[in-house]
Amino acid sequence: MPFVRVSYKEEQYNEKKLHLISKNILDALIEEFDVPKKDYFQVFHSHKKEEFYFDKNYLLDKNRTEQLLYIQITCGSGRTREQKQSLYKKLNDKLFLNCKVAKENIFIVLLETELEDWSFGQGYAQMIL
Repeated sequence: MPFVRVSYKEEQYNEKKLHLISKNILDALIEEFDVPKKDYFQVFHSHKKEEFYFDKNYLLDKNRTEQLLYIQITCGSGRTREQKQSLYKKLNDKLFLNCKVAKENIFIVLLETELEDWSFGQGYAQMIL
């Protein structure tokens, strides 16, 4: 049940590249978090340069560039530290190899929620029924 938000600086990625990034995020979630293939909810946001800030090398050996991707994944709780680390690595590798996104430009935040925190429509929490 992940919900993914991706933020990037406008004009850094075209529609084709964003679609490929989206597919690779879903594939990593399927492989590492055992997410069903149809559990596909993502939204991409482009930002003007005056709305997009970051430190170029915080906690890195190499500098981030203007092609930085902020990837926020909201999902159910319960995964181990090892599963999370594995997802970060898998996602980083996939986006680097398949989408040519530099590894230092992949910034991931994972937010965990409980099953009752989700409604997929129709006014009820489908995950707890």
